Amino acid sequence: MKYIGARNGKVAIFETEIPQAKPGYVLIKTSYSAISPGTEITMMGNSKGDIVPLGYSAAGVVEEVGEGVVGFKAGDRVACYGAPYVYHAEYLAVPKTLVCHVPDHVDLKEACLAGIGAISIHALRKADLQFGETSLVVGLGIFGQLIGQIAENAGHQVIALNRSKPRAEVFAQTTGIDTFTDEEELETHIAEVTNGHGVDAVFLCTGGDSSYLTNKSLEWCRDKGKSVIVGDLQPNYERTNMFAKEIDILISRAGGPGRYDPSYERDAIDYPYGQVRWTEGRNTAEYVRLLGKDRIKVADYVTNVTDLEHIDKTYHDLQQPGISVLTHIVRY
Repeated sequence: MKYIGARNGKVAIFETEIPQAKPGYVLIKTSYSAISPGTEITMMGNSKGDIVPLGYSAAGVVEEVGEGVVGFKAGDRVACYGAPYVYHAEYLAVPKTLVCHVPDHVDLKEACLAGIGAISIHALRKADLQFGETSLVVGLGIFGQLIGQIAENAGHQVIALNRSKPRAEVFAQTTGIDTFTDEEELETHIAEVTNGHGVDAVFLCTGGDSSYLTNKSLEWCRDKGKSVIVGDLQPNYERTNMFAKEIDILISRAGGPGRYDPSYERDAIDYPYGQVRWTEGRNTAEYVRLLGKDRIKVADYVTNVTDLEHIDKTYHDLQQPGISVLTHIVRY
């Protein structure tokens, strides 16, 4: 089978054997996978002589199930999440804990964002907000777009900020949420909607040179508010500001409990439902449920579809400065 990988700073198509459906695993014939630009371009840039498979979020159809797998059968439509088991490849052998069903009426092209959706959902859970509280989403890449939509549907008052006008417009048109590109205008709006108290939580979904926003988020938060780091940025908090408001600094680690735990992922041993309600697998399924109930809209995010033979150009385009594209979908 073919798969997408990076080596020596360049992306290419490689070949390997089709994996087996070993005990506890589901073999999936991939229909679509979603490129996460920030993560994958960083991985590509850091790659050396060894091939680094790219990607972590996909959807397709079950080919075969391994021994001990219940609830899945050949022909089922599914979504899956989690490297190194999920990547941009024609076939995937995925632990059952990282796979969820996709209803027949849900487009697999939209479902392949399930891993990105799980990460967005886990970030919201980390903030532990109640309905009616105010969320400020900073950075409207694919994660910020989904966090904002899901927060709105959870009953939060949502405000958004993005320097890029095209991305801000996409979000505002898709959601109707108050969206800003200017920080002064944003701050005036925060004062109005919170009666001068500040927002309950800021979700920092930016990366690169945006580390100053970590400290800026303290100004936007209310007393005892929360600053949640979702993107790949270097924290830069001043202790005086943190101390004055007693701000909680939170870091969201991927899709939720189970991520990076070999027993949950590699060995496909689920956590007891009563002890860990929302694992990374259950967050993945929750994204699909929201999609199936039309609680979130992602059709405008999946319009850029590419085939394997054009993948080099796709990654080249995603690295261009000022690009407003949120993701590309790989079609198999």
